[in-house]
Amino acid sequence: MEHRQLLRPLLLCLLLLLPASAAAETLALATDAEAPRSRPDGSGYADRIVAEACRRAGLGMRIEVMPAERCLAAADQGLVDGLYTRVAGLAAQYPGLIMVSEPADRFEFTAYTLRADLRIAGWDDLRPLSVGVVTGWKLAEENTRGVRELTRAHDADALFRLLAQGRVDVAVAGGHDVRTLSRRKGLAELRALSPPLAVRPMYIYLNKRHARLAPRLAEALRGMRADGSLERILQKSREDRVGGGR
Repeated sequence: MEHRQLLRPLLLCLLLLLPASAAAETLALATDAEAPRSRPDGSGYADRIVAEACRRAGLGMRIEVMPAERCLAAADQGLVDGLYTRVAGLAAQYPGLIMVSEPADRFEFTAYTLRADLRIAGWDDLRPLSVGVVTGWKLAEENTRGVRELTRAHDADALFRLLAQGRVDVAVAGGHDVRTLSRRKGLAELRALSPPLAVRPMYIYLNKRHARLAPRLAEALRGMRADGSLERILQKSREDRVGGGR
């Protein structure tokens, strides 16, 4: 009887500690930190969406910044726990990845140019041009095969330098505000051609060892979409850009 009385407080303490232990699981998620979608300090709109989804799923999140292609390789090999946010279908090429089924974002793949004469309605209109893309942005890479000249850049900053230097006619990117780019990059004549080349939902991917967490994150994202918090994060980002933020 005395032993049972001593064990009860110990068992109670263990039960109280279990939720904290579960909540302490932290995912290291890779991003290429392209503003305004993502930034190294976690203030990008995709950063905030993914962090909130992790919080609702009872997870912590740590951002690992690396180039776009390396994000994919590191997550596929299990060097990090996953990455965000990318187009659907990457698991076919990277079998170490599991896609979280609910979109976290959407992305407009857009043609940016300094040429006043260009009119582009779709990917095929890029074929006679010199085009720049970021290595690792798979949809852009796949749809620019066969253009007159394709140049791959390490990241978005390098991509827009190519455009400023006249080394490409068009830079394929997205999520950037023209006025902000014009001010930061000195690209006074920059144009974002309309319509976008593609609009795609974007997803979180986890390394397959975390497959059990994918449904929890999907449910968290569905909840964010249902209660309007996901749209509020996106709206705040749009307002910041109109107001002159990055």
